[in-house]
Amino acid sequence: MSFESNLKALVAFADLRTPARIAKGLADGGVAALRQGWGNLDAETRSGLEAQAADLDQRGVSAVLFGDDGYPASLIAKGRPVAPVLFTQGDTSLLHASGAGMCGSRKVSPLGLKAAFACGDEVSRRGLAVISGYAKGVDTETHLAALNNGGRTVIVLAEGINHFSVKRAFKEAFDPERVLVVSQFHPQQPWGAYAAMARNHIIFGLGKALVVIEAGEKGGTLAAGKDALKRGRPVFVLNFGDDTPPGNAVLLEMGGRPVTSRTELGVALDELGDVSDHVEPAPPEQASLDFEAGRN
Repeated sequence: MSFESNLKALVAFADLRTPARIAKGLADGGVAALRQGWGNLDAETRSGLEAQAADLDQRGVSAVLFGDDGYPASLIAKGRPVAPVLFTQGDTSLLHASGAGMCGSRKVSPLGLKAAFACGDEVSRRGLAVISGYAKGVDTETHLAALNNGGRTVIVLAEGINHFSVKRAFKEAFDPERVLVVSQFHPQQPWGAYAAMARNHIIFGLGKALVVIEAGEKGGTLAAGKDALKRGRPVFVLNFGDDTPPGNAVLLEMGGRPVTSRTELGVALDELGDVSDHVEPAPPEQASLDFEAGRN
């Protein structure tokens, strides 16, 4: 089945090319559109796509297309998908698990780095999956927080899944049975800033809420927070007191819910429901980590 789903996804990219056209084709014609697309390709192209699909299958990659039973309902808005194709590797049940999206700058402050780990830990201890990107800084800390306490995490790529490898920081903690890697892009697509922006819609789309650690006065994290608010997603924004980053301040003015400690984040997550009946206690040294500078 993985070979077939991968081949369908590759045909969609080869024939329809852009996400917008793929989404329209799947919405209007479903599998029939892909059959037509296969007929539009020459024999050499077909053979190449079959080889690529087999390679993806051998590496444990499986595509999920809009219209498939396994496509997450949370990524559909007004009858259209956030991304028409998702290439996945790992525990695909995490596409439908309760989780929280988490985002922040790669150039995070020391306090923000500490807060990112604490927030990822708090999310995970409630039985929720951490959903974040794969950059250094906030993304890495939130994933590692979940993995280190036995939790689950979803890595959302800003590039094709062929570029994924386990980074050095993850070597000891990485557990393929508790990780799902997701990419909405063609498997060979390189990283790009626009792709990182698009990727953020998957992060807050899969999550019950978005937790913003540190957002600058411009950039992807601020854009993700704004888009999540526009789509009606709960957005929890860390408040660092006098040291609150400019992007965080903007999101708070727009209606983001301020969070000043991991305890407050835990309460906010509990109010959303869908958390585990049993919440693991946080380590004593971080049980009520206050995010305001100078008060930790």
